Amino acid sequence: MVPHLVTALTGPINELEQRILDSMPAIERWFRLEWMEHTPPFYTSVDLRNAGFKLAPVDTNLFPGGFNNLTNEMMPLAAQAAMAAVEKICPEAKNLLLIPENHTRNVFYLQNVLCLMRIFRSAGLNVRLGSLDENIKEPTTLTLPTGETLTLEPLERSQRRLGLKNFDPCTIVLNNDLSAGIPAVLENLHEQFLLPPLHAGWAIRRKHNHFRAYEEVAKKFSKLLGIDPWLINPLYSYCGEVDFQAEEGLECLRSNVDMLLSKIRRKYKEYGIQEKPFVVVKADAGTYGMGIMTVRDVRELDSLNRRTRNKMSTIKDGQTVSEVLIQEGVLTYEQVNEAVAEPVVYMIDRYVVGGFYRVHSSRGTDENLNAPGAGFVPLAFAESPHLPQPGMKPGASSPNRFYMYGVIGRLAMLAASYELEATDPEAEVY
Repeated sequence: MVPHLVTALTGPINELEQRILDSMPAIERWFRLEWMEHTPPFYTSVDLRNAGFKLAPVDTNLFPGGFNNLTNEMMPLAAQAAMAAVEKICPEAKNLLLIPENHTRNVFYLQNVLCLMRIFRSAGLNVRLGSLDENIKEPTTLTLPTGETLTLEPLERSQRRLGLKNFDPCTIVLNNDLSAGIPAVLENLHEQFLLPPLHAGWAIRRKHNHFRAYEEVAKKFSKLLGIDPWLINPLYSYCGEVDFQAEEGLECLRSNVDMLLSKIRRKYKEYGIQEKPFVVVKADAGTYGMGIMTVRDVRELDSLNRRTRNKMSTIKDGQTVSEVLIQEGVLTYEQVNEAVAEPVVYMIDRYVVGGFYRVHSSRGTDENLNAPGAGFVPLAFAESPHLPQPGMKPGASSPNRFYMYGVIGRLAMLAASYELEATDPEAEVY
């Protein structure tokens, strides 16, 4: 299934898809050389937007929480990728500790945790769940609607190691994005591998650093393909001292929104695009689609109502927003069952392992779809995303379309690798 692309402006995307398909050997060699120099994040999910004239990542998550939305057919590939990731750092690994988010009532999230445990067990690892929730004092069993269970256990910390009672792991995998800060129990673990590293969490990570790295990656890749980097790269800007409640720092926001809208208008004029440009203002740290608003005209910022200011002021775990990313808005013209949709690509290590469409029937083509009411439709990979079908017309074959998505997703993952290297507090500075 390739969802209907509801736009007449399919020329550039079909041209980009054809260019990517024709360049597949060169692209795969390019990625191979990049991964010789850089370490991929342990796992990654990337939200893409396909405007028909542009395909770009708009968010890159280093603690993906939707593995339950992948198809069962993708599980062997995921297990193989997880095995490759763990073998690189701890070849003799036997025990793996998975640390999930604290919100234990979210059934969909718990299904994601269950799916991750299956993947790691299929990779030949003993897996147990350790909780950062201080209310978990003893093993606590949670029952899912399917009748399956998960057991959360309290963490036990020694001077140099972290584990559970009678369980000493070689590897610790975080599925908690550390929005609320870095717990002391995770610090100074010198004898175990913590994946992703602490500086990948939202307590430290910032989106503008990621998109700065992505801009560099997009330029390199576009030079390889001979295309305009803008076709795969969302323009962005950044404001570092904003207080929506006190209405302070908004002048920085206004000037950057105005500047970005002007840049987008020039690009639209260059490509003959008739759409109305817009930008997305989002918290520079954090996820779950919180702290996001769409701005189509800079004058909209002169009269933000209280509801919008409240929405933009705090994000997950009650964290206050003071830094914002201003990002070029990329329309999504894909539809599933007449509802607006956007593809999300999932990767473990350097491998694409699947994905899904995030679908929202009450949102528009220029709105954030990661919001209450969203549904998920698995990407129907009829065959492996690594096996496109040369000679097929662009857009006619799901492996071809999904291969293109996998390429752009991997570019964002490579950018995350650049980003983590540049922001590593333990990296040597020359």
